[in-house]
Amino acid sequence: MGDTTEIRKGAVIRMNGELYVVTSFQFVNPGKGQAFTKTKLKGITNGKGTEMTFKSGENVDVVQVDHVNMQYLYKSGDFYSFMNQQTYESSDVSADILDDDAKYLKEGLNVVASVHDGNVVAIELPKKITYTVLRAPDAVKGDTASGNVTKEVELDNGHHIQAPIFIKEGEQILVNTETGEYGGRVTE
Repeated sequence: MGDTTEIRKGAVIRMNGELYVVTSFQFVNPGKGQAFTKTKLKGITNGKGTEMTFKSGENVDVVQVDHVNMQYLYKSGDFYSFMNQQTYESSDVSADILDDDAKYLKEGLNVVASVHDGNVVAIELPKKITYTVLRAPDAVKGDTASGNVTKEVELDNGHHIQAPIFIKEGEQILVNTETGEYGGRVTE
């Protein structure tokens, strides 16, 4: 048994005999009233999503999971293959488990996987990941006058984001995986 301070992305919680993995959480401390934690949970066995709110200090049955350093290898159909960096064993993870995190994956990326009973139940991405810009349209004179100071660029993993108009093809940029936004140029 734990309390709400142990709730974080990738944590496994037991409720009503079922196991759920925390896919996102937000701590809220209103000016009036008791603080609470809003969570989005996904059932490990059935894959169904649900939202729960826990009052601050409330007892929560947090299940112990192992945190394993893994490296992303490749995608095959609806499965993503990761290699355990200690044992060199590979694990296939369903796209349902990864959800939105899948769009940030690129070959060779190191992640921390939450493992329960030998199965990966969640992954934790680095806060910022370096990508190479594959396609970036040229800036058009007059764009800044209208307040349009960003453009859509395509990254080396196929993902598209909004980046400043000065970004060119071939440049390396950082992407914030928590917000999905441009995080700056990579400087040597």
